[in-house]
Amino acid sequence: MNFLTAPLLQFLIFLYTTVGNFGLAIIIFTLILRLVLAPLSVPAIKSQKKIQSLKPELDRLKKTHGHDQKLLQQEQMNLYKKHNINPAAGCLPYILQFVVLIALYQVLNTFLTSNEINGIVINTQFFGMNLAQPDGTYILPILSGITQLILSVMILPGVEGHDLIPNNAKSKKIQQENKKEENVQEMAEAMQKQMVFMMPVVTGIAATRFPAGLAMYWVISTVFSIGQQWLLSGPGGLTSYTKQAYSWIRHRLGWQAGNKEFL
Repeated sequence: MNFLTAPLLQFLIFLYTTVGNFGLAIIIFTLILRLVLAPLSVPAIKSQKKIQSLKPELDRLKKTHGHDQKLLQQEQMNLYKKHNINPAAGCLPYILQFVVLIALYQVLNTFLTSNEINGIVINTQFFGMNLAQPDGTYILPILSGITQLILSVMILPGVEGHDLIPNNAKSKKIQQENKKEENVQEMAEAMQKQMVFMMPVVTGIAATRFPAGLAMYWVISTVFSIGQQWLLSGPGGLTSYTKQAYSWIRHRLGWQAGNKEFL
């Protein structure tokens, strides 16, 4: 990956010599990189928002053509085409960010083996942290997990229940179908919650093994994504999950609405 690591290394050195601080150089580097990728990520977020708005129609297609997967996929693509949506549009920005992440890891590894590059002495200390080594304070790994959790919740709002089969139906057959619908709904919600909470854990654990500079890059990049997602799509699932968390905490603490004291 020399075609990518060499320019990144030179760019980081340039930023370091300009600002005189390696941590600040990584922050500026991350923000510039995300701004460069914005023309790709912004259409992806808008496309994602459109797909979420089509969920009721997608559910109806699954109900109608669920027995024929080939026909279902064809009808889904026709629906996307009708609304000018490319479902694969969101993949490219994440792939590019992953490639840059690997390249940056190799760049930071360069600082592990040498404190001097191209005749320039590099000081990797930043607020008492050595950015070329894993963060022993675990501050950055924790921040990377928390910010990833916020972003995951925003991107993956709770599964919306679309009651395609009436719950008050008297027919036994329809009641059985309704039960199947509820089971599918519960399974989808369980899988989504696993995705929402698993990714932050994996990110946090990985950040404890990687150089702190890489964890800093990930935190700043994720915070940028949160702001970008909020501006383009709003809080997404963050609103509903926050309300659920508040209700759970209030219930656990015995708090009653309208009272200003705990039971």
